[in-house]
Amino acid sequence: MADAAERLADPAVEARLARLDEVLAGLEGTPGPALEAVRLLTEVYGEALARVLDQAEEPLRQRLADDELLGHLLVLHEIHPEPSEHRAARAVEKLRPAVRERGGDLEWAGVDGRVARVRLSGGSGCGSGCGGGSADIVGAVQAAVLAVAPELESVEVVTPERTAAPAFVPLSTIKRRAVPQEAR
Repeated sequence: MADAAERLADPAVEARLARLDEVLAGLEGTPGPALEAVRLLTEVYGEALARVLDQAEEPLRQRLADDELLGHLLVLHEIHPEPSEHRAARAVEKLRPAVRERGGDLEWAGVDGRVARVRLSGGSGCGSGCGGGSADIVGAVQAAVLAVAPELESVEVVTPERTAAPAFVPLSTIKRRAVPQEAR
């Protein structure tokens, strides 16, 4: 068994995943045994991973799900133990500091059917009609949410709820003033 020092660092994993995407893209147009072998191997590895989760106690299940690479594999095989809404909310929270640095704010608003909803406000991340920066933020939010919760169909930016300040009405305007008798 390889120890942690012999394992791939995250950049090496990312490089291999990028190369794998290239190779798979080349195979997609060529039906045959190679593509079938990849599909079958993926199914078997997914089943093996599901069996590991079945045997794991809750703290280990959570640690496995929290690992970025393993979490993506659990999502890929549709066996992630955490509901998609929680994963999506966590992805939004991870982006929130970057949005705040740009003078905006980002808030999780929940799921409606299969649509994730977020509130985007203020600064360059203020939503519709606020300049080009918000499109970049919306794109980043969509990518982050759908990467961790692909079972959701889309991400919708909702307008922040605005509550009007209570109107001040002076008491003197509400009270009827007595009209003098001679003015009637």
